[in-house]
Amino acid sequence: MAMMLVCAAFPRIVYGEDIDLFVLAGQSNMQGWQGDGECYPADPNGIDKRIRFYWVTPQFSSSQGRWTSMRPQGGLFPKGHFGPEVTFARLLVAAGYHPALFKYSLGATSLALVWKAPGENGMYDQMASELENAVALLHRQGHTVSFRALVWIQGESDAESEELAGGYEHRLRVLIDHFRRVVAKEERLPIILGLDEQHWWVKAIPRVLEAQQQIARADPEIIFTSMIGLDKADGTHLTPTGLEEHGARLFAAYKMLTSSRPRSDSSRSSAKAKLRTW
Repeated sequence: MAMMLVCAAFPRIVYGEDIDLFVLAGQSNMQGWQGDGECYPADPNGIDKRIRFYWVTPQFSSSQGRWTSMRPQGGLFPKGHFGPEVTFARLLVAAGYHPALFKYSLGATSLALVWKAPGENGMYDQMASELENAVALLHRQGHTVSFRALVWIQGESDAESEELAGGYEHRLRVLIDHFRRVVAKEERLPIILGLDEQHWWVKAIPRVLEAQQQIARADPEIIFTSMIGLDKADGTHLTPTGLEEHGARLFAAYKMLTSSRPRSDSSRSSAKAKLRTW
Protein backbone atom coordinates (compact mmCIF):
# COMPACT_ATOMS: atom_id res chain seq x y z
CA MET A 1 0.00 0.00 0.00
CA ALA A 2 2.81 2.41 0.90
CA MET A 3 4.49 1.76 -2.45
CA MET A 4 1.23 2.44 -4.27
CA LEU A 5 0.88 5.78 -2.45
CA VAL A 6 4.41 6.80 -3.36
CA CYS A 7 3.83 5.97 -7.00
CA ALA A 8 0.60 7.95 -6.99
CA ALA A 9 2.28 10.99 -5.47
CA PHE A 10 5.26 10.92 -7.84
CA PRO A 11 4.26 9.77 -11.35
CA ARG A 12 6.95 7.85 -13.20
CA ILE A 13 8.87 9.83 -15.79
CA VAL A 14 8.53 8.01 -19.08
CA TYR A 15 11.57 9.68 -20.62
CA GLY A 16 13.67 12.78 -20.20
CA GLU A 17 14.62 15.22 -22.95
CA ASP A 18 17.73 17.25 -23.60
CA ILE A 19 16.41 20.79 -23.18
CA ASP A 20 18.03 23.87 -24.74
CA LEU A 21 17.38 26.73 -22.32
CA PHE A 22 17.33 30.32 -23.55
CA VAL A 23 16.92 33.21 -21.11
CA LEU A 24 15.36 36.41 -22.47
CA ALA A 25 15.35 39.56 -20.38
CA GLY A 26 15.02 43.31 -20.72
CA GLN A 27 12.61 46.19 -20.93
CA SER A 28 9.76 47.25 -23.19
CA ASN A 29 10.80 45.85 -26.57
CA MET A 30 11.63 42.52 -24.96
CA GLN A 31 8.30 42.59 -23.16
CA GLY A 32 6.46 43.53 -26.34
CA TRP A 33 4.93 46.84 -25.30
CA GLN A 34 3.14 47.21 -28.62
CA GLY A 35 2.89 43.49 -29.39
CA ASP A 36 -0.89 43.27 -29.40
CA GLY A 37 -1.96 39.65 -28.90
CA GLU A 38 -4.67 40.24 -31.51
CA CYS A 39 -1.79 40.19 -34.01
CA TYR A 40 -0.04 37.12 -32.58
CA PRO A 41 1.78 35.33 -35.43
CA ALA A 42 -0.23 32.51 -37.01
CA ASP A 43 0.97 29.00 -36.18
CA PRO A 44 -0.68 26.67 -38.72
CA ASN A 45 1.72 23.82 -38.00
CA GLY A 46 1.31 23.93 -34.23
CA ILE A 47 4.98 24.64 -33.54
CA ASP A 48 4.20 26.63 -30.38
CA LYS A 49 2.94 23.49 -28.63
CA ARG A 50 6.47 22.11 -28.89
CA ILE A 51 8.08 25.16 -27.26
CA ARG A 52 8.30 25.25 -23.47
CA PHE A 53 7.68 28.74 -22.09
CA TYR A 54 8.02 30.21 -18.61
CA TRP A 55 7.53 33.92 -18.14
CA VAL A 56 7.24 36.66 -15.57
CA THR A 57 6.16 40.20 -16.38
CA PRO A 58 6.13 41.91 -12.98
CA GLN A 59 2.93 43.91 -12.35
CA PHE A 60 1.24 42.28 -15.38
CA SER A 61 1.24 38.48 -15.56
CA SER A 62 3.23 35.28 -15.31
CA SER A 63 3.01 31.59 -16.14
CA GLN A 64 2.18 31.03 -12.47
CA GLY A 65 5.45 29.36 -11.60
CA ARG A 66 5.16 26.58 -14.16
CA TRP A 67 6.22 25.73 -17.67
CA THR A 68 3.60 26.08 -20.36
CA SER A 69 3.78 26.43 -24.16
CA MET A 70 4.59 29.49 -26.25
CA ARG A 71 1.71 32.00 -26.23
CA PRO A 72 0.81 35.65 -25.66
CA GLN A 73 1.41 36.88 -22.14
CA GLY A 74 -1.35 38.57 -20.17
CA GLY A 75 -1.62 42.32 -19.91
CA LEU A 76 -1.39 45.49 -22.03
CA PHE A 77 -4.06 44.34 -24.53
CA PRO A 78 -7.30 42.33 -24.24
CA LYS A 79 -5.63 39.30 -25.84
CA GLY A 80 -2.32 39.89 -24.12
CA HIS A 81 1.01 40.80 -25.65
CA PHE A 82 4.08 39.15 -27.14
CA GLY A 83 7.67 40.06 -27.89
CA PRO A 84 10.49 38.77 -30.11
CA GLU A 85 10.45 35.37 -28.37
CA VAL A 86 7.83 33.89 -30.72
CA THR A 87 9.81 34.06 -33.96
CA PHE A 88 13.07 33.41 -32.13
CA ALA A 89 11.75 30.18 -30.64
CA ARG A 90 10.09 28.94 -33.82
CA LEU A 91 13.33 29.39 -35.74
CA LEU A 92 15.18 27.46 -33.03
CA VAL A 93 12.75 24.57 -33.50
CA ALA A 94 13.28 24.70 -37.27
CA ALA A 95 17.04 24.55 -36.65
CA GLY A 96 16.69 21.36 -34.62
CA TYR A 97 16.79 22.69 -31.07
CA HIS A 98 14.48 21.58 -28.25
CA PRO A 99 13.96 25.07 -26.83
CA ALA A 100 12.66 26.12 -23.47
CA LEU A 101 12.37 29.91 -23.21
CA PHE A 102 12.46 31.71 -19.89
CA LYS A 103 11.39 35.34 -20.25
CA TYR A 104 11.61 38.03 -17.56
CA SER A 105 10.90 41.56 -18.72
CA LEU A 106 9.25 44.86 -17.88
CA GLY A 107 9.17 48.20 -19.68
CA ALA A 108 10.97 51.31 -18.41
CA THR A 109 13.37 49.38 -16.16
CA SER A 110 16.91 50.67 -15.82
CA LEU A 111 19.83 48.46 -14.93
CA ALA A 112 21.05 50.95 -12.34
CA LEU A 113 17.80 51.56 -10.46
CA VAL A 114 15.52 48.59 -11.10
CA TRP A 115 17.47 45.52 -12.18
CA LYS A 116 20.40 46.47 -9.94
CA ALA A 117 23.54 44.48 -9.27
CA PRO A 118 23.58 40.86 -8.09
CA GLY A 119 22.89 40.73 -4.36
CA GLU A 120 21.06 44.07 -4.23
CA ASN A 121 17.57 42.50 -4.24
CA GLY A 122 16.60 44.13 -7.50
CA MET A 123 14.87 42.73 -10.53
CA TYR A 124 17.98 40.78 -11.53
CA ASP A 125 17.99 38.85 -8.26
CA GLN A 126 14.26 38.24 -8.59
CA MET A 127 14.82 36.89 -12.10
CA ALA A 128 17.66 34.64 -10.95
CA SER A 129 15.51 33.20 -8.19
CA GLU A 130 12.60 32.56 -10.55
CA LEU A 131 14.96 31.00 -13.08
CA GLU A 132 16.33 28.66 -10.44
CA ASN A 133 12.79 27.46 -9.79
CA ALA A 134 12.10 27.04 -13.49
CA VAL A 135 15.22 24.93 -14.04
CA ALA A 136 14.46 22.83 -10.97
CA LEU A 137 11.03 22.02 -12.39
CA LEU A 138 12.60 20.68 -15.58
CA HIS A 139 15.10 18.61 -13.60
CA ARG A 140 12.33 17.12 -11.48
CA GLN A 141 10.58 16.07 -14.67
CA GLY A 142 13.67 14.09 -15.61
CA HIS A 143 15.06 16.44 -18.25
CA THR A 144 18.66 17.46 -18.87
CA VAL A 145 18.97 21.24 -19.15
CA SER A 146 21.70 23.09 -21.05
CA PHE A 147 21.93 26.88 -20.92
CA ARG A 148 22.34 28.10 -24.50
CA ALA A 149 22.21 31.90 -24.33
CA LEU A 150 21.18 35.05 -22.49
CA VAL A 151 19.35 37.58 -24.65
CA TRP A 152 19.50 41.04 -23.04
CA ILE A 153 17.40 43.76 -24.75
CA GLN A 154 17.66 46.72 -22.40
CA GLY A 155 19.38 50.03 -21.85
CA GLU A 156 17.20 52.92 -22.97
CA SER A 157 16.20 53.79 -19.40
CA ASP A 158 19.87 54.02 -18.39
CA ALA A 159 20.43 56.66 -21.06
CA GLU A 160 18.11 59.05 -19.25
CA SER A 161 21.04 60.82 -17.60
CA GLU A 162 24.81 61.04 -17.82
CA GLU A 163 25.05 59.69 -14.28
CA LEU A 164 23.16 56.49 -15.10
CA ALA A 165 24.78 56.06 -18.50
CA GLY A 166 28.27 56.56 -17.11
CA GLY A 167 28.08 53.44 -14.97
CA TYR A 168 26.25 51.24 -17.48
CA GLU A 169 29.21 49.40 -18.96
CA HIS A 170 30.50 48.34 -15.55
CA ARG A 171 27.04 47.30 -14.37
CA LEU A 172 26.37 45.24 -17.48
CA ARG A 173 29.75 43.54 -17.26
CA VAL A 174 29.00 42.60 -13.64
CA LEU A 175 25.60 41.21 -14.60
CA ILE A 176 27.00 39.16 -17.48
CA ASP A 177 29.83 37.80 -15.36
CA HIS A 178 27.49 36.81 -12.53
CA PHE A 179 24.96 35.22 -14.86
CA ARG A 180 27.63 33.17 -16.57
CA ARG A 181 29.54 32.05 -13.48
CA VAL A 182 26.83 31.74 -10.85
CA VAL A 183 23.51 31.24 -12.64
CA ALA A 184 24.34 29.36 -15.84
CA LYS A 185 27.68 28.01 -14.56
CA GLU A 186 29.07 28.47 -18.04
CA GLU A 187 31.75 31.12 -18.28
CA ARG A 188 31.55 31.37 -22.07
CA LEU A 189 27.79 31.37 -22.42
CA PRO A 190 26.71 33.22 -25.60
CA ILE A 191 25.22 36.63 -24.88
CA ILE A 192 23.05 38.63 -27.29
CA LEU A 193 22.77 42.35 -26.56
CA GLY A 194 20.57 45.06 -28.02
CA LEU A 195 18.55 48.21 -27.49
CA ASP A 196 16.79 50.83 -29.60
CA GLU A 197 19.62 52.98 -30.97
CA GLN A 198 17.08 55.57 -32.16
CA HIS A 199 15.44 56.10 -28.77
CA TRP A 200 15.59 59.83 -27.97
CA TRP A 201 17.57 59.32 -24.75
CA VAL A 202 20.05 57.01 -26.47
CA LYS A 203 20.58 59.50 -29.28
CA ALA A 204 21.18 62.30 -26.78
CA ILE A 205 23.45 60.21 -24.52
CA PRO A 206 24.93 57.35 -26.58
CA ARG A 207 27.15 55.97 -23.82
CA VAL A 208 24.83 53.02 -23.16
CA LEU A 209 24.85 52.05 -26.83
CA GLU A 210 28.62 52.42 -26.93
CA ALA A 211 28.94 50.31 -23.79
CA GLN A 212 27.04 47.39 -25.34
CA GLN A 213 29.08 47.63 -28.52
CA GLN A 214 32.35 47.76 -26.61
CA ILE A 215 31.42 44.73 -24.50
CA ALA A 216 30.59 42.82 -27.70
CA ARG A 217 33.88 43.79 -29.33
CA ALA A 218 35.85 42.54 -26.35
CA ASP A 219 34.28 39.08 -26.11
CA PRO A 220 33.87 36.64 -29.03
CA GLU A 221 30.92 35.03 -27.24
CA ILE A 222 28.92 38.28 -27.15
CA ILE A 223 27.17 39.97 -30.06
CA PHE A 224 25.38 43.30 -30.38
CA THR A 225 22.20 43.45 -32.45
CA SER A 226 20.54 46.45 -34.05
CA MET A 227 16.91 47.55 -34.16
CA ILE A 228 17.44 50.02 -36.98
CA GLY A 229 14.91 49.49 -39.76
CA LEU A 230 12.38 47.58 -37.67
CA ASP A 231 8.79 48.80 -37.87
CA LYS A 232 7.72 50.94 -34.90
CA ALA A 233 4.36 51.90 -33.46
CA ASP A 234 5.77 55.08 -31.92
CA GLY A 235 9.16 56.62 -31.24
CA THR A 236 10.67 53.45 -29.81
CA HIS A 237 8.26 50.51 -29.45
CA LEU A 238 8.18 47.86 -32.15
CA THR A 239 4.94 46.90 -33.86
CA PRO A 240 3.88 43.23 -33.97
CA THR A 241 5.57 42.99 -37.37
CA GLY A 242 8.67 44.66 -35.99
CA LEU A 243 8.75 42.22 -33.06
CA GLU A 244 8.55 39.25 -35.42
CA GLU A 245 11.49 40.59 -37.43
CA HIS A 246 13.38 41.36 -34.23
CA GLY A 247 13.04 37.73 -33.20
CA ALA A 248 14.49 36.69 -36.55
CA ARG A 249 17.43 39.03 -36.04
CA LEU A 250 18.09 37.58 -32.61
CA PHE A 251 18.07 34.07 -34.04
CA ALA A 252 20.47 35.11 -36.80
CA ALA A 253 22.78 36.59 -34.17
CA TYR A 254 22.69 33.39 -32.13
CA LYS A 255 23.41 31.37 -35.24
CA MET A 256 26.42 33.57 -35.98
CA LEU A 257 27.79 33.08 -32.48
CA THR A 258 27.41 29.32 -32.57
CA SER A 259 27.86 28.38 -36.22
CA SER A 260 31.24 26.72 -35.58
CA ARG A 261 30.30 25.22 -32.23
CA PRO A 262 29.20 21.59 -31.74
CA ARG A 263 25.60 21.48 -30.48
CA SER A 264 26.69 19.68 -27.29
CA ASP A 265 29.40 22.23 -26.53
CA SER A 266 28.29 25.51 -24.98
CA SER A 267 31.80 26.69 -24.17
CA ARG A 268 33.57 27.01 -27.54
CA SER A 269 33.03 29.27 -30.52
CA SER A 270 35.22 30.47 -33.34
CA ALA A 271 32.70 33.09 -34.42
CA LYS A 272 34.45 36.40 -35.02
CA ALA A 273 31.50 38.74 -35.58
CA LYS A 274 31.17 41.24 -32.75
CA LEU A 275 28.59 43.69 -34.03
CA ARG A 276 25.59 42.91 -36.18
CA THR A 277 23.70 45.51 -38.15
CA TRP A 278 20.95 44.88 -40.65
